Amino acid sequence: MPVSNNDRVPQGQHLTRGFPVLTYGPTPEVSMEDWQLKIWGEVKPRLFSWQDMLNLPQSDFTADFHCVTTWSKLDVTWRGIRVTDFMAQLELPANAKHVLIHCYGGYTTNLAIAEFMRPDNFFAHQLDHQPLPAEHGGPMRLVVPHLYAWKSAKWVNGLEFTTERQLGFWERNGYHHRGDPWLEERYSI
Repeated sequence: MPVSNNDRVPQGQHLTRGFPVLTYGPTPEVSMEDWQLKIWGEVKPRLFSWQDMLNLPQSDFTADFHCVTTWSKLDVTWRGIRVTDFMAQLELPANAKHVLIHCYGGYTTNLAIAEFMRPDNFFAHQLDHQPLPAEHGGPMRLVVPHLYAWKSAKWVNGLEFTTERQLGFWERNGYHHRGDPWLEERYSI
């Protein structure tokens, strides 16, 4: 029996019952003990450990998830750290206008600071009340619910703050630099 669409599913998307796993390249296996988040660029360099992240305020999130390959999953439950709570730990200068998100395995994606600093974005370490599985980006991933899922970088391990936009992996390979599912910003023009 097909799942019906509603006003939470962007045009060109269909609902999925499961949670498909799409990855370019092998799935990195990173232990919580070895996981780190490096901060550099137009900001004072910092290094956050797994425990540093768990010491920050933790929140539960329920968010819809839209993949550029046309599937959407509604009401995904996560636990993690709001990007805004994390960013309160940094002194970001006014000239830092963009962030390039780096991941274990070499993946990157870009966001404008205004897109990154939205209060509904978070670093997730749990999915459905369980530790985030590696195939879904564990031990830690970024979740950016208002954009297509490739912006919700799996296996996040670095944030490079820049003055100019730098395109990430999929953006260099023809995907849109922003990726708004409501505007169907799938590919560059």
